[in-house]
Order: sequence, then C-alpha cells, then structure tokens
Amino acid sequence: MKYQNPIIPGFHPDPSVCRVGKDFYLVTSSFGYFPGIPIFYSQDLVHWEQIGHVLTRRSQLDLGKAGVSGGIYAPTIRYYDGLFWVIVTNVSSGGNFMVHAEDPRGAWSDPVWIDQGGIDPSLFFDDDGSVFYTGTHFTDDGLQGIGMFQIDIRTGEKLSGVKMIWHGNGGRCPEGPHLYKIGGVYYLMIAEGGTEYGHCETIARSDSVWGPYESCPHNPILSQNRLMKENCEIQGVGHADLIEDGLGNWWMVFLGHRLSELYFHHLGRETFLAPVTWVNGWPVVNAGEPILGEMDGPLPPEKRFPQTPRRCDFAKPLGPEWNWLRNPDDKCYVRDDKGILLSDSGTTLSGEGSPTFLGRRQEQFDMRCMTRLEPEQGEAGLTVFYDAEHHYDLLLQDGEIQLRKQVGDIAFTAYRAPWHGPCVLSVRADRKHYAFFYGDSDENQISAGTGLTSLVSTEATPISFTGVYIGIFAQNHGRARFNWFEYENLGIAGL
Repeated sequence: MKYQNPIIPGFHPDPSVCRVGKDFYLVTSSFGYFPGIPIFYSQDLVHWEQIGHVLTRRSQLDLGKAGVSGGIYAPTIRYYDGLFWVIVTNVSSGGNFMVHAEDPRGAWSDPVWIDQGGIDPSLFFDDDGSVFYTGTHFTDDGLQGIGMFQIDIRTGEKLSGVKMIWHGNGGRCPEGPHLYKIGGVYYLMIAEGGTEYGHCETIARSDSVWGPYESCPHNPILSQNRLMKENCEIQGVGHADLIEDGLGNWWMVFLGHRLSELYFHHLGRETFLAPVTWVNGWPVVNAGEPILGEMDGPLPPEKRFPQTPRRCDFAKPLGPEWNWLRNPDDKCYVRDDKGILLSDSGTTLSGEGSPTFLGRRQEQFDMRCMTRLEPEQGEAGLTVFYDAEHHYDLLLQDGEIQLRKQVGDIAFTAYRAPWHGPCVLSVRADRKHYAFFYGDSDENQISAGTGLTSLVSTEATPISFTGVYIGIFAQNHGRARFNWFEYENLGIAGL
C-alpha cells in the first residue's frame, strides 16, 4: 500500500514508537517549547492524531534557562506491565528522568530523576523483568559510545555499574540508542554521523544483553548520504526506532529533513516511515532503496482521523498543536468570548525568558496563515519564528503596520504604513519565500513585502535543532486581542 512521507510533517524529530495491541503511540522531541513531548496515536502507522503532550506541568518541565534548541532531547516511549514509560533528557535543567502513565492521553507522573550524565536515554524491558538503561556515555579517555546499566524504574536507582557496550560503526556522535530482543537475540540500534547531512542509522547484535556486540556487515542500515549529489529532497535520516505491527511486518520510524533548495531546510527534522525486512538475521530498510516522499509497504488496515480545523477560534480551548516558548506566564494570555488577549511579558521574541508568544509548527512548504487582531497598545502581530535571532514579524505598533526582519545580528524594518483599528494579518509561503499581507478583511489584503526561507533555515543559524513556527505575539508594552487564527496547508493532500 502506498503512503506519503513524512508521516508527521513539520518539526517533529527523534521519533520513538511503541505498540499496545492494535494501537501505536509515538513521541518526539520538543526542545525549548512548552508543553513538552508531543504524543501521537495511530492504528496504521501512517495517519497520526496528536492526543496531547507528556510534559504539561512546570513540575515536569523547567524551561526557564533553555535556549530554543535546549530543553527536551530525544524521548523514548515504551509500554510494560500496564504502564506507559517515557524517558528523556532535559539538557537545560536536571538531566535524565522518567515519567509514566496508565493512560497516555491523561496526566503523566512527576519525574523520577536518574543520576547519569549523557543524552538520549532509552529503556529496555527484558523477558525476566530486568530493566536496562542505555544512553550516550564517555570513557575515561573521552571516547563516546553507548553505555548501559540495570535500573529500578520506580526509583531511578542504578542496580549495576555502567558498561560501555558499543562505540558504533566508526561515525561521529554515536547516540540515540534503542535495545531490542528479537528471536532471542539482542539488537542495539543507534544513530551516527551527527544529526546533519551525514546522519545515518547503524545496528549491532549479541547473544547477551551485556555484549559483546557484533556490527552489522551492511552498516549503515539507513542513510541518504550517497544521494547528496543527486539533490534528493529527503536528507539527514537517522535517530530511528523499530516496531513490529502485530501482523508480522516490521517498520522503522526515523527523523529526516526535506530540502527547500540547495542545502537549506527550515521546516525542521520530521518523522518518516519505512518498511523493514530481515535477511540473515539483520534488518534491511526499504529493500535498500532510498527514502522517498511516496513509499510502499504492507501497512495495517487504514485508519484516518479528522483533520485539524483550518480555523482556530481563540475563544475556545486551544488544540494540542499550539505551543509556548519556554514556560509561559499565564497572566499574559486571557481568553474571553471574543478571542485571546495577549499582554507583554517583559521579554521580546529576540530576548531571553518567555515572550508572549503562541505558535504552531509550519508543516508544509506551501501554506497560508491568517489572523485577526484588535490592537490596544504597543506591539502585537504575526511572526515566522525560528529562533531569537531569526524571525520575520508583521506587526501593528501604535497606528502603524510594520514588517520587521531579524537575521543574525541584523535587525531592520522593511515596510511601514499607517494603520488604525482591527487588522487581518497573513503570510503565504512556498519553498523559497514568505509573502506578508495585511488588510481590513481576509479578502482585501495589501502586500507588505517578502522574506527568504533560507534566512530562517537551520543552515543559517548556529547549531540548532528546531524548525519554523508560525505564531502570534505581543511585546514592548504590547496588548492586543486575537480573534482567530487560520492555518492552511497547500502542499501534499492529506497532510
């Protein structure tokens, strides 16, 4: 059966998946955004519904000191003995921890912290009830690899010493480990090459959980590196998880990114799917063929979900697609029967702390966003936001419409015109450009200028791991009521 990649578009990296009967649950990284760790539900591995977030309380997720690309790295989700477990790293506050829940749609526990450094933790539940932690680890001489120890999942206590079990296949940054037991054999799968264009997935196996682990003779088992010269749209694949679908078929979920042009990408790392077969006891991904936008495989019976409504009425509760940057100040977001009133938190989009910002991921290159606001004072508007140094802002400021651009250390106003009263702001995107408009209605719109997608791309920033958000904001004594927000994908049908 044919399906479209990515299966979860927009900034959704580091996917991890588990199965309970006919139901699949998947989580991804969220970095400096709140709530943390979006969680998705599916019955066919292709169509996914976001059912909430794992980390929804400040007691679970402190992002006060997090950069946009700080915070939550690489969660793993597993199901064991009636409970869902998620283990993850908050690189900005506290390190590695676990949470659990009986119902993944409900409230998850407070963190159980683990006295162990490194990132990308994962849990493995063996047949005898033993539980093992794997994650990045360094030897005394600084060599990185994958370390493992037995753990008490209720307390986080180490039940053994830490043992380095594999250094990988020779690529840089061996990370993102997942351990499996398949046919009585232990398999350790990891990411290598750094989460960039050289990213890939490798695997090793052993008859003992403690090793030694034998590297697969055809590593890497997942890579698009040889396709770089062919300008293949999908690049940087890796950080994967394996799943058996209950029908005897194996699959791999993994991150990758889609190029907008040349070597630029701005949507972030997304979640992809590929079929897996087993040959001589080793996994073969997509029969060794490249990962493409249209794929084929023996999928479970199709189960679609209603699409997220195009228009969000801010007078009603927000859907799970919405995020704040770091921990929000609730007093700055007041909902009434006319929409949501945003008030300046004292921090701007280009500053630290939590600006008054409410956003959702850009999911496709071709899209349109629109919002109506009733300004009261200061600055408020619509933003195309990558990070504090890379964003385009279409805003109202005390009787004037402005298009501002922040690109690195260059900040300037590209357009300004007088405007009083309510206004409808909009942005239309294709692969290379954002086009900004404003007017008194969604039909009557005036052009305010354009911006290049390449300047809000990962490659235009320092080391970063996120993707573009489209959001609303208030800053510099700003106060405005936003009545509604529309987001329309104009790309692949069904995504």
